Parts: sequence; C-alpha cells; structure tokens
Amino acid sequence: MMTGPELPRTMLAVVCHGPYDYRLEELPVPQAEPGEVVIQVQACGICASDIKCYTGAPLFWGDDHREPYVDTPVIAGHEFTGRVVALGEGAAEKYGLQIGAIAIAEQIVPCWNCRYCKDGKYWLCQVHHIFGFQKVVQGGMAEYMKFPGNSLIHKVPNRISPAQAAVVEPLACSIHAVQRGEIEFGDVVVIAGAGTLGLGMIGAARLKNPGKLIAVDLIDQRLEAAKNLGADLGLNPTQTDVVEQVLEMTDGYGCDVYIEATGHPSAVEQGLRMIRKAGTFVEFSVMREPVTVDWTIIGDTKELNIHGAHLGPYAYPLAIDYIDRGLIDVSQVVTHQLPLEKYLDAFEMVQQGTNSIKVQLVP
Repeated sequence: MMTGPELPRTMLAVVCHGPYDYRLEELPVPQAEPGEVVIQVQACGICASDIKCYTGAPLFWGDDHREPYVDTPVIAGHEFTGRVVALGEGAAEKYGLQIGAIAIAEQIVPCWNCRYCKDGKYWLCQVHHIFGFQKVVQGGMAEYMKFPGNSLIHKVPNRISPAQAAVVEPLACSIHAVQRGEIEFGDVVVIAGAGTLGLGMIGAARLKNPGKLIAVDLIDQRLEAAKNLGADLGLNPTQTDVVEQVLEMTDGYGCDVYIEATGHPSAVEQGLRMIRKAGTFVEFSVMREPVTVDWTIIGDTKELNIHGAHLGPYAYPLAIDYIDRGLIDVSQVVTHQLPLEKYLDAFEMVQQGTNSIKVQLVP
C-alpha cells in the first residue's frame, strides 16, 4: 500500500441513521485494501436526492410497494472530490493515480457480474450500490472516504478547483440526460428546472446547437444563471403561462424535446401539454412519490418518445473536459460552501432552495 503523510486515526463524518436523523460522528479513517483508494475530501455537494432521503421519501425508506433502499448507518454524500492519500496494492496502476492526485469516483459502484454490467450498462447494475446510501459504499460527507475496488475512478486536473470538481458528478448526469434527448439542429428544447442538474443540462444542450433553448423555473435568479449558461429564454410559471408561450413560439406545435429536471409532478404534466406530437420527453428527476399522468397523451394523442435518464454513464470524462476547457461554466452553480459541522444548516438551505443553487460541505 502507498500512503502520503501519516493519516489521523479518526475523522468527522455526517452519518445517516434515519429520516431527520443525521449525526456528526467521529469514526475511524478508512484504510486502503488491495485495489482501493482513499481520498481526503475537499468538497461534497448536497443533492436533491440527499434531501429527499433526509426528509423520509418512500423511494429511500420503503413503503407498501418497495423495500428500503437506504442501509443505515451510512455516511451520506455522492458528489465529492478529494486528494489521494492512500493507494491499495494495484490501485495506482489500475487508475493511473499517485499520492496527491485529485480524484473522483462515479456515484455507482457496480458489481460487474450482473446481466447489465456484463452488457456494458453498468449504471443499471442490479445490485446498484450508490455512494452515501448503503453501508458497503460510504459517502463523501466526511474528512476522508474510500473508493472500493469495483469503483469507476477518474483523475481530475489540479487546475480545476475543488468546488468545480465536486460538480462533475451532477454535470455527468446532466450530459447523459441531454444525450437521451437526441437533440437535432434547429430543435426547440425546453429544460424544466434550473437547479444544479437543469443548469448542467442547459450548458450541455447549448453544445448541441438547438434552434431555441428554453429554461423553466420558479426562481428568477436561476433563470438568469440559465441564460448565462446558454439558454435563449427563461420562463417563470408564476409569471406566465409557459405552455401557452411555447405553443405560440412554435406555431401551435410545441417543443421538440422536453427534459424534466424539477422533481415536481406538475412539471411532468406541463411537459406533456407543451411537447409536440412525436416529440422526445426525457424524465430525469428523482420524484419524492409516484406520479400519475394521462397516458393517453403519451400514446394515442401524441405518440411520444419517452426516455428515462439515470446517473451519468460514460459522461465523466466529458464533464471533466468541458469544465477544464470552460465549455460549461459551473462556477456560478456553486453558490454556498459550509463547513462539515454546519450540515444541518446546509440541508435546510437546500430544502428551502430559494437563495441557493448548489450547496457544498467542506471538511
């Protein structure tokens, strides 16, 4: 095993025990076994899914129709970056890493043995271990964290700041969602939601050169950020009938591509009304609870192409490159950084969502 300066024996970490039961605890610093990597965390973002988990959403804690997804106690966090401080046997060669390098890992740790993994669709792994939700893959809201041997690890150039490096994970998800939209030249594209993920989608969709790129959000500050990232127009549903406006702009046909990234059921219905016949609807959001819509619109009325989007497969190198070259400016996405000890304040800030976009914890 290769290590840098001697590591402390213990560290602070935000540990999930249950809904509204997250605790700052002192735990042993993880050790790098063969094929594993340990980083000193420099920043860890708080995702909307973290807040849904924190507030007890059935998707994470189970209900009459599903088993709990979260395995507690577990260190939370899956949007992380850090400096390599320990390399298990073989890890340096496998990942091209050295002590002191900046590294991130994709949020899923695949089993590499199931049908999906063997078919190259590792992000759909049947076992489906995601950092920060199961004990076997502890998350990044800690001073140190370990990447298990099955991880997908990427080196990040030192010139990318920790704040921006910790946005690689959500940006990779955004890029994948845009890829699922199959945008063509001249398309009218609507992205509902201008949070971290929606803004990443705006930046990625701009690179596809659509005919018109429209952002929809309830907060004007986020719509301004969307314009800075390439949106031609920002629409606020509290100030205008966005469906009517998009229909007027398209001679009554509707948008060609609609990507839902709000996590709110009303945005799904909005998209079904707004999109043209034979258009492409991309559903990305992690909904708090099941959403019901009129499926006749999807089939008999409009014959829509419905595409789901999950995680950021094969998009991490793209996200790192686009940030590094300034093709997608994520600097305005990170609005707040708080110390690890202020995790409850940070959760509250994300939950309110009115004065922040991406909130990160900095150990």
